[in-house]
Amino acid sequence: MSKRIYQTIIISVLLISGLSVAAQQADSTKDETWNLDFQQTMIWQYHPAFYAKYSGANSLIPDAENAESLTSTIYFDTRLWTGAQFILNPELAGGTGLSKVLGMAGALNGETYRVGNPAPDEYFGRIYLRQVFSLSKDSENIDDDLNQLRGKQPVSYLSFNAGKFSVEDFFDANSYSHDPRTDFYNWALMSGGAWDYPANTRGYTWGFVIELVHPSWSFRFSSVMEPQVANGPYMDMDIAAAHSEIVEYGRMYKINGKKGAIRFLGFFNQAHMGNYSDALNNPVYNLDVTQTRSYAHQKGGFLINAEQQIGDYSGIFSRVSWNDGQNETFAFTEIDRSIAAGYVLKGGAWKRDDDKVEIAVVINGLSKVHEEYLAVGGYGFIIGDGALNYGYETIIEANYLFKFTKNFWFTPDYQFVINPAYNKDRGPVNVFGMRLHIEY
Repeated sequence: MSKRIYQTIIISVLLISGLSVAAQQADSTKDETWNLDFQQTMIWQYHPAFYAKYSGANSLIPDAENAESLTSTIYFDTRLWTGAQFILNPELAGGTGLSKVLGMAGALNGETYRVGNPAPDEYFGRIYLRQVFSLSKDSENIDDDLNQLRGKQPVSYLSFNAGKFSVEDFFDANSYSHDPRTDFYNWALMSGGAWDYPANTRGYTWGFVIELVHPSWSFRFSSVMEPQVANGPYMDMDIAAAHSEIVEYGRMYKINGKKGAIRFLGFFNQAHMGNYSDALNNPVYNLDVTQTRSYAHQKGGFLINAEQQIGDYSGIFSRVSWNDGQNETFAFTEIDRSIAAGYVLKGGAWKRDDDKVEIAVVINGLSKVHEEYLAVGGYGFIIGDGALNYGYETIIEANYLFKFTKNFWFTPDYQFVINPAYNKDRGPVNVFGMRLHIEY
């Protein structure tokens, strides 16, 4: 990792830890008027050489390789008036994933992005306003957390959120598998793999989210912007022609006193997307889906997300996701069907309350036309071996999160991949990783 990244790490930790401690020394019996938090996550990954009958421009490199990534985020949150908050998150990201985040539909590191330059880059991740209206007389105490102010919050409320954010901040939540900084590394485990959620290259978009929250259920709706091009850094300003709508209903319940939840999500995307059938059937496009782009192309799909506590220290989760797969993957990753399931055991079982063991399995698939497009030599923005002997991409991931101190986590990780990028002619691949995570 470059000298500049190490310098950034040292300066950021010293500065933000001091400011965070000062903010936390305020009277803890009162509602916070502002807070300042910080996270920094470094991930190192390595895979040994593996068998590959052939490789293409977007293949996972078959020779042994390693890669490092870094993200740093400042979380600033302040109250403006009753029920209103302003959230601002400057962020820095650097490094890269294995093979420059190519060659896997279920990409291996949720903290990396498909950017060309691995040098550290500063940007604003979130800039948005949040207004909460109480719908109940009862309230609950919430703690200081990332983008969350300590104080009272109504148990039932209506909220409006508008600005720049990640739709994952509001949708597809899961207590056991959602955050690659403290949960599983793999992209297809932090969200439903087939949800082509709208975002720029860094994972953020502009728009609004409406939330209706009750202790036993929730309903959310959003309309947000799509990028100008697949995996692009800039959003399409023609919001009448390029936009995404998401709707989610969640139900919380208990079985034998153990908490559980199930969430149903539907999405509709319209953007300047290419069409796989057009690229396959018209020789003028030379098997390049990007040449077939039109605002008339759309994508729809669904996601079912469930979690269930099964013991005092353990729980299970699953996700099933699907999209129609007719038009090109535009923002997330090239998965049209996905099923994931996992088990998490928390360290209270061996008197280390903040540790946990995780294991999960993901099976990803493609639509028929997407498969045919790749088989004849087509490329997406993240996969393409120049040919394809199709099989389901299967990923097993396991890790152990050690929490050494209040602010410091270390997580060794292992991923075993069968048919990377859906190709039986390549792999299997063993991937080893280490993650350092700091929060103040």
